[in-house]
Amino acid sequence: MTKPVTILGPDGNPLPPMQPSRGKMLAPGGGAPYDAADAFGEHVAAWRPYLYSPDGELNMYRDRIVARVRDLVRNDGWASGAVTRILDNAIGGHFRPLIKPDWRALKAYTGNKAFDATWAHEFSQVASANWRSWAFDQGRYCDAQRKLTIVQLLRLGFRHKLIDGDSLIQVCWIPERIGMGRARYATAMQLIDPDRLSNPQQQFDSNTSRGGVAVDQFGAAVGYWIRRAHQGDWWAAADSVTWEYIPREDQYGRPYIIHDFDSDRAGQHRGGAGIFTPVLQRMKMLAKYDSVELDAAVINSIFGAYIESPFDHSLVADAVGDETDLSAYQVERSNYHAERKTMLGEARVPILFPGEKINMVAAERPNANFAAFEKSFLRNFASATGLSAQQMSHDWSDTNYSSARGALLEAYKTLTRRRNDFASNTAQPILCCFLEESMEVDDYPLPGGAPSFMECRSMYSRAEWMGPARGWIDPVAEKQGAVLGMDAGLSTLQQECMEQGLDYEEVLEQRKREIDKFSELGIPPPTWAGMQVPGYVPASQTITKPEPT
Repeated sequence: MTKPVTILGPDGNPLPPMQPSRGKMLAPGGGAPYDAADAFGEHVAAWRPYLYSPDGELNMYRDRIVARVRDLVRNDGWASGAVTRILDNAIGGHFRPLIKPDWRALKAYTGNKAFDATWAHEFSQVASANWRSWAFDQGRYCDAQRKLTIVQLLRLGFRHKLIDGDSLIQVCWIPERIGMGRARYATAMQLIDPDRLSNPQQQFDSNTSRGGVAVDQFGAAVGYWIRRAHQGDWWAAADSVTWEYIPREDQYGRPYIIHDFDSDRAGQHRGGAGIFTPVLQRMKMLAKYDSVELDAAVINSIFGAYIESPFDHSLVADAVGDETDLSAYQVERSNYHAERKTMLGEARVPILFPGEKINMVAAERPNANFAAFEKSFLRNFASATGLSAQQMSHDWSDTNYSSARGALLEAYKTLTRRRNDFASNTAQPILCCFLEESMEVDDYPLPGGAPSFMECRSMYSRAEWMGPARGWIDPVAEKQGAVLGMDAGLSTLQQECMEQGLDYEEVLEQRKREIDKFSELGIPPPTWAGMQVPGYVPASQTITKPEPT
């Protein structure tokens, strides 16, 4: 028997055992340190996805994915409802900025002590008023197509981002609209369908162009290739195969194109085809399942019962020959049913011909497990969209206050993050472009020696964007909690008002007007007025001192 050989190293000690080679580890039965790396297990042997680049895994398939997602949203109630819920909760109908210039930064930058909180408040009031006059102008001059207000335009852009993965807006300068009782500003926004953003002549991606986005050596977007017309516009065939290059911004940093999308990976230059991409196949399968169940239920409601006869005269005639007349049986059946009209009250009693019997169709649709199966699917879809399952299905029958509030708070985090991202990447640049022109043509309270807008654009245009109200499930309990939070210093009136879609300054000003109105009319103030205004005495309770003699 051969003895094992011990190999010694340079230091005279035995060498450690050799580790398995890479080839052995990859061979069948070789094993892998992680189950996820096992290439030969029966559950993962056929699971070998390709390691795509960030743009390579999406841009080539983007058109097909988006076309399917749009078809689903058009024709499926669950998908359409999910988009509506997100739009209503993230943007709503009153998405607006609370302009708050960074006076501390301006003061530190310029050394001018005139930049203080009082100046910031005055600047904010003027800027907000000018913004409203532009954003909600009845002539819709803020929209290059003159169809939408800024809020409506932003909501449509956010819808494109949810469904298509991209929001694309061109900042236009249209001075010919100014004057003659029309536009006050030349700045206008043009919403562009993301389908028109693509490489010229549908070329493959390259080092300088990714999905229509021109990039520099660092991967930063420097321009965009936009079709003159959509590829589906048959009436503009020539323009649909012509691309225009639009720079990202001018030499002073004013944007020409505002492109917004959610990045899933570093180095990505186009959006990930919307929120439904991960569950697209399953949603399509559920839509098909819904249709099949509905068809079966309709058939069951129509086809409820039938009469079975032991003979078919045509088949029997073919079997025994044409000479035998077996149709007499069918004739007798017909005559019998035509003459036999036995009635019990006002109901006819069915009396069958000899050899006949009635069979009933058992209604087995919808499937007894259909509701539970569909609910399980919808939870999967809700998780992908960031909504709660109750918001997705509008079924709150199996929830209580705690579970409903917990689900809505989790959904609110995602909705708030989406709103903030869209505000930073799309709404804020629009506000910045407007203020750049507004500070040139309108009268703003600026101290002497104030820097130009272009020099300190981020400081002047700082703002918080306020969306729709979060709402309450239990108004009494939640309002009491808000009061306790403010009293304990854990919250502020501004935070509580913003959660309900309100501007705290407008709330305070309105309360002041209401309190003054109570005093003017001599009406005893309500409890809240007395609590909020220490020492307040309404006119009806004021004691007039007699004049001295």
